[in-house]
Amino acid sequence: MELLQRTLDGLLDGGAYALVGLGLTFTFGTLRRINLAYGAGAMLAAYCGAWLHQRFGANAAAVLIAVVAAAALVGLYVEWLCFPAAREGARSVGPDAGHEVTRSGAPVSGADGREVVALASSFAIWMQLEQLAVQLLPQHLNPFPSLASTSEWSLGPLAVRPDRLALALLAVLSIAALDRWLHATRGGLAWRAAADQRTAAHLVGIAVPRVHRLAFAAACGLSGMAAFAVLAIDGQVTPMVGMWVLLKGLVAAMLGGLGSVRGVLVGGLLLGVVEAHAQGLFGAVGREFATYLLLFAVLVVPLGRWWPRRAGAVHV
Repeated sequence: MELLQRTLDGLLDGGAYALVGLGLTFTFGTLRRINLAYGAGAMLAAYCGAWLHQRFGANAAAVLIAVVAAAALVGLYVEWLCFPAAREGARSVGPDAGHEVTRSGAPVSGADGREVVALASSFAIWMQLEQLAVQLLPQHLNPFPSLASTSEWSLGPLAVRPDRLALALLAVLSIAALDRWLHATRGGLAWRAAADQRTAAHLVGIAVPRVHRLAFAAACGLSGMAAFAVLAIDGQVTPMVGMWVLLKGLVAAMLGGLGSVRGVLVGGLLLGVVEAHAQGLFGAVGREFATYLLLFAVLVVPLGRWWPRRAGAVHV
């Protein structure tokens, strides 16, 4: 029963990780770039919501709207500063528009100049956004509108908290809705075309740079929604939330295959279960060690390649 309880707890935590990683994998699927300021943007948006809650007594609904809107605006700011090369590539009309190739015409397998510049600049913006958040609310612990449940539901010998179950269901519904939109609507088709076939999308009249900009804002808005859902259960926000969002989201996205909408759910659940059992065996230190070990594993061995590339991916 203890083993089953740990697994159940890990699955519920994995739902939160998948929700956090959804915006990150969506950004990569659209721009083929990793936004290192992703967690810091969610942190700044959460601090704005906490500031409204403390200063004006804003309720949970108002704070949710404010956090999502602030995260989307921060995303536009980051996209404008850090990803101009991606925008310029989207405006190109050549046969290799938006796709880096070698002299032989083969795709570049490693990081090129654009990727290095984007990573470095988004890292610099990460520091800037974190400092803005800390200046807004200097205290280490700040109250956040709480939606936590004090009761537990019994499922036979197992116990589950309703708030954590609701968070996991929110992750599944969000991923299912986004996947449905991408594959069953004209807007989703245009979005996927702008991500994978930029020249063809441009020729049929799709405004590729605008689609990329909207994708970036939407992905960051998803990070705001995820941050609100997690922090509303904790009832507080700290400066560590930015690193937590980036780390957990990145590991979940890479486990499921960067750019795969369905894959991030699998990656998040896997991360949650591994962490839960590591904590049961080795304590809190073992839990964090398991996270970094998984991150190291996916960097050395690209586990995402074992997942079907087309299954729920942003790619066409």
